[in-house]
Amino acid sequence: MPTARETGSVGRRRGPALVVLCFVQFMLVLDDNVVSVALPSVRDDLGFDSAGLAWVVNAYFLAFGGLLLLFGRMADLLGRRRVFLTGVVLFGAASLVCGLAQEPWQLVAGRFVQGAGSAMASPAALALIALLFPGTEERAEAFGVWGGIAALGGTSGLVISGALTGLASWRWIFLVNLPVAAVAVVLLPRLVPESRAGDAARLDVPGAVLGTGALVSLVYGLLQTGESGWAAPVVVGSLALAVLLAVAFLVVEARAAEPLVPWSFLSFRFRAVANGATLLFSAALYAMAFLLMVHLQTVLGYGPLTAGLAHLPYGAGILTGMWLSSRAVVRLGVRAALAGSFLITAAGLLLLSDVGPGDGYAAGVLPGMLVASLGCGLSLPALTVAALTGTTEEDAGLGSAVLSSVQQVGGAVGVAVLVALAAGRSDDASAARSGPLRAATDGFSLALTVAAALLALGAVLTAALLGRNRSPEGVHAAGEEAPADHRAHLAPTRPGTECDQKGN
Repeated sequence: MPTARETGSVGRRRGPALVVLCFVQFMLVLDDNVVSVALPSVRDDLGFDSAGLAWVVNAYFLAFGGLLLLFGRMADLLGRRRVFLTGVVLFGAASLVCGLAQEPWQLVAGRFVQGAGSAMASPAALALIALLFPGTEERAEAFGVWGGIAALGGTSGLVISGALTGLASWRWIFLVNLPVAAVAVVLLPRLVPESRAGDAARLDVPGAVLGTGALVSLVYGLLQTGESGWAAPVVVGSLALAVLLAVAFLVVEARAAEPLVPWSFLSFRFRAVANGATLLFSAALYAMAFLLMVHLQTVLGYGPLTAGLAHLPYGAGILTGMWLSSRAVVRLGVRAALAGSFLITAAGLLLLSDVGPGDGYAAGVLPGMLVASLGCGLSLPALTVAALTGTTEEDAGLGSAVLSSVQQVGGAVGVAVLVALAAGRSDDASAARSGPLRAATDGFSLALTVAAALLALGAVLTAALLGRNRSPEGVHAAGEEAPADHRAHLAPTRPGTECDQKGN
């Protein structure tokens, strides 16, 4: 058993550990979209064709979305700190390869390995935070800081990419990752103890192969819809293969002695509802981010850097919402906090859906952007707290990986479906000779209205299925009494107890 001094030492290190984990997440999220502005320069420098250039973005998302479940479970079994540091080293090495690439294939391969490193580091980091901050209020605050830093990475990626590409070279958008990775590798072992599931646990190899294959096929099929359309053989084949692999995965998991994803984990209602709400939330918000960036440049005439700078208030709104989120979770409960935040975000999307040609930034774009970002900031920590409710030393990495996988799949589905919906409406409006800008606005408005409807649906499902709110100390303000076999999971794992017993 750890001594009081050891327990206190872990407690004092939690703050610096959170800072390190958050800034690694900033780096990972930054690379989600940092290449967007630099793509024309990359194409001219390395000689990409149009199809190949798309894989500079898609290779990252394919590896990240497809490998999350596998690496999340590996983090539980092999050690979350170990898997996190391995992922950071892999990500840093891949960033160096990308920054020094001389051929198109080298950059695409580097981006794929970057995605794999991110799939290792991101769920392991989230699991470490969940175990370091087990209480309802402190966990919500920690996730608020985590989400705020991640939001800054997402909103500042376009600005940083534009500045580095314009003032130096596109290669620096990858090389700037190296110092962050080096600092994390040096500092984190001194701040966070190792934690893993019981020694008897083993990796379910058939489940891992089938689950990873299903996710890779699904993400690949969704990514291809943007290039080939829904009826293309490659899309139909990939999605059909994903369904077959998913069915086989469920059959194997039902019979496995130590399944990759235990049915008891999935059937815990509070987590299931939280992940369902996350799917709707991600579909709406990923599509909104994509469509708004295109709308600002094609309809309102913003340049790439100006469009990136226009998103800075969005980051400020998210930070404000996250600062308020932990207080809302503790005072109102997760159910009310989530339902309210979803409705606020939906209202922001409806405001943005009215932005058309000739509208100014301050009166047209900014109000909807601020309302949507405030709701988004309120939602993210509450969703994370809900999705990780009841996770323990045995499955914190799995819970984090499931949440991240749901976010990626939801985002891919949202972009594929809502962008296609917007394009179809724009084509119809253009055929009616309403003009290209008006036609593009009609498509944008329809897609954001549907996105708002998805969020409203999420609010209704959350309010209806999460149950009556009770004390925040119960199931993390869930309001649902856990089944008997889950009540042990709800006891917080304090830093310096189970974590320390695993060794440093």
